[in-house]
Amino acid sequence: MTTPFGWNLPYAWPRKPVLAENVVCTSQPLAAQAGLRMLAEGGNAVDAAIATAITLTIVEPVSNGIGSDAFAIVWDGARLHGLNASGRSPAGWTPEYFGGNPVPALGWNSVTVPGAVSAWAELHATFGQLPFTTLFKPAIAYGRNGFLVSPTVAEQWAAQAPLFKDQPGFAETFLPAKRAPKPGELFRLPHHAATLELLAETNGEALYRGELADRLEAHAAAHGGVMRADDLAAHRADWVGTIDSTYRGYTVHEIPPNSQGIVALIALGILEHFDMPSLPVDSADSVHLQIEAVKLAFADARAHVADIDHMALAPHRLLDGEYLRQRAASIDPKRAKPAFADTPKGGTVYLTAADAAGVMVSMIQSNYMGFGSGVVVPGTGISLQNRGADFAVAQGHPNRVGPNKRPYHTIIPGFVTKNGAPVMSFGVMGGTMQPQGHVQMMVRIADHGQNPQAACDGPRFRWVHGLQVSCERGFPPSTLDELQRRGHDLITVDDYNQFGSCQAIWRLDDGYLAASDPRRDGQAAAF
Repeated sequence: MTTPFGWNLPYAWPRKPVLAENVVCTSQPLAAQAGLRMLAEGGNAVDAAIATAITLTIVEPVSNGIGSDAFAIVWDGARLHGLNASGRSPAGWTPEYFGGNPVPALGWNSVTVPGAVSAWAELHATFGQLPFTTLFKPAIAYGRNGFLVSPTVAEQWAAQAPLFKDQPGFAETFLPAKRAPKPGELFRLPHHAATLELLAETNGEALYRGELADRLEAHAAAHGGVMRADDLAAHRADWVGTIDSTYRGYTVHEIPPNSQGIVALIALGILEHFDMPSLPVDSADSVHLQIEAVKLAFADARAHVADIDHMALAPHRLLDGEYLRQRAASIDPKRAKPAFADTPKGGTVYLTAADAAGVMVSMIQSNYMGFGSGVVVPGTGISLQNRGADFAVAQGHPNRVGPNKRPYHTIIPGFVTKNGAPVMSFGVMGGTMQPQGHVQMMVRIADHGQNPQAACDGPRFRWVHGLQVSCERGFPPSTLDELQRRGHDLITVDDYNQFGSCQAIWRLDDGYLAASDPRRDGQAAAF
């Protein structure tokens, strides 16, 4: 068969693509295999994705939990569906409640309603084949019996412990030995497992309208929060479709705002006006244009993206062809220009699954900044995200904090089609790295003919703010020297977590090519 890419793997990573008819890719092998079990038991890719997502809350708690938010894009075999399961702010979160101050990053007053559980339930109700309770079995077993903590997760756990140890409920659940678990150590989360059992039995309802909702309200009230059971009961996950933009003949799909997926689409729309294929991969000319396009895209997003019900500017206006042409014309190919945006680090898990029947799922869930708010409701294992920290405080800003409102959201699943047919399900987790990673993946594949595994492996940049850019090891020294000459302030970073983690599934004629990022413990599991 012919593919638009070659099979060369030019980067120094020990990772090969996996080719099969049924695949699951994510950042933790135990979770990928949990999803694969669902496929082996007769489930579809949606069942596999849900089981993977649930298991990730146990085996990779440094990035997500029961109290996460989630988004998903599903190719059902005929068309795309986009699900927004991010939560809204409590009714008590008026601008006056925060006294004109930013929403904090820690504690109950950073927590919006958690939406991940509603994503599991909604995806299953719409597309699932196996019983809902079956999808929880691997995660419940790991919670009760324990799992061996991987070196990557142990490192992240230890790094985050000093920040979160004093948050209510955190130490009891995640630091029972007064420290983070060590690599290879067996760790149990029995309360987490019991909560998963209750969620399985109630189809997720216990979190939003049952005893768990009452426990969340009581804990919030005891620790200065205003989240109430009514806020949880009012939550809903919404089928929102996707927004898209074309790039070199491909159509790239993202979740609409409040998601920042539009950042990737704006940047790609700008790069469409440059002859990127003529510029050598990893060259200063190519990387410079990508950085400048990303800056402009973030500037637009930070000014306009919010809960879509509160946006003054419709998303399609930011993707208008003439507007993007003008943005491209503002780039100086030989000189970096400053742009400003708030770019906190993120903690997120991404997963993708595909089955022999042609169903493909791109899904992401996150507690945001690592363990999120740091709040863990005692006796439940529920660690809660801190998505409220991404609200703005400026009066008149569409993303200004307010009651019953979704904040600007960093997590983004991606999907690619061509001529209406599915091509690739993919994502690059990691806060503001995510749209930057989507752009870099598409440039590598569409402009330079790299296969998805090579595109995952290749070195990445991460625009930080102003003229500051982090560049991963692997770029040619000549590229870095020239970027500095053009005015980029290069920051040397050895932490690979800052550059995200990619998972991708590419549709072949008779199956799939699955790629998993070597920067994490990730695995493409298949049969």
